[in-house]
Amino acid sequence: MTAVLHQVVPDTSGTAPWYSRLVFLRERGMGASILVATISSAFGVLLLSATGFIGAMIAQDPYIGDSPLALAVISILGIILLLVALYVAAVVTANTFSTIVAGRTRRIALLRLIGATARSQRIEVARQGLVVGAIGAAIGLIAGIGIAAVGVAVAGRLVGAVEYDVAQASLLVPPAIVALTTWAAAWAGSRRVLTVTPLQALGGSVERQHDEFARPARSVASVALIAGGALLLGLGAMVGMANPLGIVPAFIGGLLSFTGLVIGSTAIMPPLLRLTGRLFGGSAVARLASENALRYPERSSRMAIGVVIGVTLVTMFAVAAETAQLVMITSAEMSGYPQDRLVVLDQFALVMMVLVGVSAVIAAVGLVNLLTIGVVQRRRELGLLRALGLSNAQIRRMVLLEATHITLTALLFGLILGVAYGWAGAQSVLGSVPLSMGIPAFFVAPAVPWLTIGGVVLAAAVLTLVAAVTPTRLATRAVPVEALAAD
Repeated sequence: MTAVLHQVVPDTSGTAPWYSRLVFLRERGMGASILVATISSAFGVLLLSATGFIGAMIAQDPYIGDSPLALAVISILGIILLLVALYVAAVVTANTFSTIVAGRTRRIALLRLIGATARSQRIEVARQGLVVGAIGAAIGLIAGIGIAAVGVAVAGRLVGAVEYDVAQASLLVPPAIVALTTWAAAWAGSRRVLTVTPLQALGGSVERQHDEFARPARSVASVALIAGGALLLGLGAMVGMANPLGIVPAFIGGLLSFTGLVIGSTAIMPPLLRLTGRLFGGSAVARLASENALRYPERSSRMAIGVVIGVTLVTMFAVAAETAQLVMITSAEMSGYPQDRLVVLDQFALVMMVLVGVSAVIAAVGLVNLLTIGVVQRRRELGLLRALGLSNAQIRRMVLLEATHITLTALLFGLILGVAYGWAGAQSVLGSVPLSMGIPAFFVAPAVPWLTIGGVVLAAAVLTLVAAVTPTRLATRAVPVEALAAD
């Protein structure tokens, strides 16, 4: 007991070096959180640079340079993608800190036992989030400016001289937002601290069971956000028949409805996981993998929702871009607009697709990180399975099936959401595009890019294998007796 207290009680004598306060960065999961903040910060810098460069390039174009519509659409899309990236990073970071705090249950309980308050512990976790966010934001700023400078130089040689200066004060905005967002996400993810009691110091760190999620407030908020978001999506689609600014209510509606899905994920994902779990057969290993996902819905929902976000984003933008391309081609054919000038728009779509792919990478990092932390926190459970006779091969297969179970469920759910959101976005922007005789399109039929969808499915398969590599190695490394004796 004394040894444990020495580990959890901070040194208040003032003799400890300053870097001793950063020892928490060694904890599993913190490195991935820094990576998420780094990618998010670099993403924001690159996004501002890319949209600024494309805006400057379009401004110099003799055909569409004077079009306020083109510049408005680019600016709106740039802001939307930046907000989406920050949203993805916030969800992934909050989920990561929630999982980390779940693993600290006993340590937090010991501190509560000797007089620490839940609020002080939560403030400590939030401070750690701010440090993680600041480190990642600084690294991302430097990397983003460097990559943007190289990209602008290369693009300038490919498309011709474009007057654009990479070094701008506005590039400091994304890193600052990332640092604050990470701090806020850590605070949100640490809310579990408030439920830890001193008595839990006598037990291990466990996730909450399914019956602990019967919280009416969460369910009501989820339903309200989904319903309100759906109404705004419909409003955006209707406004889009007359004005491309329909994307504004549509974007807000998409953000609200998806936030409702995230909040209600612990109620939405378990039934979906149960359905896909039937595909793995009835062997003992397959049943263990399926039950692991259902037994602790909070942990499984955190893992799945990150993949849902990534798949939804890529599919949404791919459907919107494919639909926009068809509408623009039809409009160009009917109006006599030279189709070779649509190359600029194609280049813009390609750049944006790459940037949206970065958001998917952020979500993928979240899955790998959470699955790894989950295996570390289940050492007792895995040790018991080893003691009961499961071999290393069976343990590896169980972890792989669990990862497959989660990614497959998230993939199917994300594809459905992505097509729906992609069509809503395209309709809200392109419904007013003039077609035959200058009459607007009004209703835009969704176009599904099957090649991109196939790529998403392949990427999900690769992600499953990558996500299972480290956890399976950790799961089979511990000796059963040592695992059973672990805290």
